[in-house]
Amino acid sequence: MVVNDVGKEIGEFVRARRKAGKFTQRELGELAGVGTRLVSELERGKGTARLDSVQKVLAVFGKAIGVVDAPREDDAP
Repeated sequence: MVVNDVGKEIGEFVRARRKAGKFTQRELGELAGVGTRLVSELERGKGTARLDSVQKVLAVFGKAIGVVDAPREDDAP
């Protein structure tokens, strides 16, 4: 997975969970202790969001960013 794909994946997750919870971006930002602008940028997959801020938003949904194994080219079948 490429770095840009991760931002897109997180953004899609946050948007889907926010909408499922019937939160506005402002309400989610207030719950997470971050600004509406960060929520908007995060949902659009913007790659410049600060990691600590992303963690705050994900924590609202019981999630966190962690270290995971990434596929390598030499692991391909």
